[in-house]
Amino acid sequence: MLKIIVLVLQTLCALGLIGTVLLQSGKSAGLSGSIAGGSEAIFGKKKGVDELFAKITAYLAALFFVLTLALAVI
Repeated sequence: MLKIIVLVLQTLCALGLIGTVLLQSGKSAGLSGSIAGGSEAIFGKKKGVDELFAKITAYLAALFFVLTLALAVI
């Protein structure tokens, strides 16, 4: 019974982790990144949302790691 509960929690955590990673804005690179960087300097970029998603991703990753270890022990 405990194994099923931990497995369900791990599945929900994995889905949340996938969702938060997909919602984060990508890091631009190369020539297109320099062009986009210039437009972000003019129009501004929502840093608060990216920082929030980064924190949520870190917490979900840590929880996923702990749940994986718990499943390995069980």
